[in-house]
Amino acid sequence: MTTPTSPVAGRATGIGSWPGADIGEAVSTVIGELPDLPHVVELPARGLGADTVGRTGALLVDLDLDVSTTGYRLAAGRNGTARRARDLLAEDLDVLEEKWELAGLRGAGRTVKVQAAGPFTLAAEVELARGRRVLTDRGAARDVAESLAEGVAAHADEVARRLEADVVVQLDEPQLAAVLGGTLTGQTSLERVPAVPAPEVVDRLAGVLNRIGRPVVLHTCAEDVPFEVFGRAGVHAVAFDLALVRPGRYDAVGDFLDGGGVAVLGILPGTDPAPGAREPGWKDAARPAVELIDRLGFPRSVLTDRVAVSPACGLAGASAGWARRALTVVRDVATAFGEDPSAL
Repeated sequence: MTTPTSPVAGRATGIGSWPGADIGEAVSTVIGELPDLPHVVELPARGLGADTVGRTGALLVDLDLDVSTTGYRLAAGRNGTARRARDLLAEDLDVLEEKWELAGLRGAGRTVKVQAAGPFTLAAEVELARGRRVLTDRGAARDVAESLAEGVAAHADEVARRLEADVVVQLDEPQLAAVLGGTLTGQTSLERVPAVPAPEVVDRLAGVLNRIGRPVVLHTCAEDVPFEVFGRAGVHAVAFDLALVRPGRYDAVGDFLDGGGVAVLGILPGTDPAPGAREPGWKDAARPAVELIDRLGFPRSVLTDRVAVSPACGLAGASAGWARRALTVVRDVATAFGEDPSAL
């Protein structure tokens, strides 16, 4: 196994979301705790337009989202929901640029991660005008994917220009396993949305990745991570909850790594430990990652060359204290992996 040049491997990062509504404090914390791969912060507690789907709607080109009684819906034109989402994103980028400048990081060779919902989760979560999922209309789903790719590429370019930094992109695909498995409901609980065949998923993902033109991390909190699909589509890295990976899927993880991919291992929960439970230290958090690499038969150097670490999911549901603690722990784990993984 050769060592790739990766903007992700060997680093600690977060998934994206953060508790509370104070963008200044959130950005300062993320920049401070994640020096090697900080991310654009998402604050869904601010409400409409600040959650993953609404925020992604602010990136779409020539398409807008509005809100309906059941969620987000494609809209005929600009509306209050779309304006709010764009205003929140613009505010967040202004704050990030200001904090970045104050920290002396402009042009310092850092890498930053931006996030958006992936094309299949977006098509699964957003409705057409008559209430059906966009996913049920192949033409509409294709249009949304193309609009998303254009918008994410422009967003990444803007962040790179503002910060004078390298940028990687994370696409969140929590619904992709259901899309592939045909388990999404339709307009009634008895109706099922037909599965999208794996080759079609690969082709559409590959098209989005090619248009973005930057290293892409695919994130999912699902139990059944489609590593094979991600690998064939050319995904640079896959971020997943390590605790949910069953032994029967270890070979799929190994094949993805062996094929040149990077595993972003979710090694800490996105919510606070149970009352009275001991908070895990970095050694506790590192142990499952070390055991996985040993079980796969790879040298420990893979923990630096092909592995990054993060919380398993976003931290919006955590307390502010646990969110900060989680970033500190994953940073310490990445440091330990980089120093001497063979000694762990």
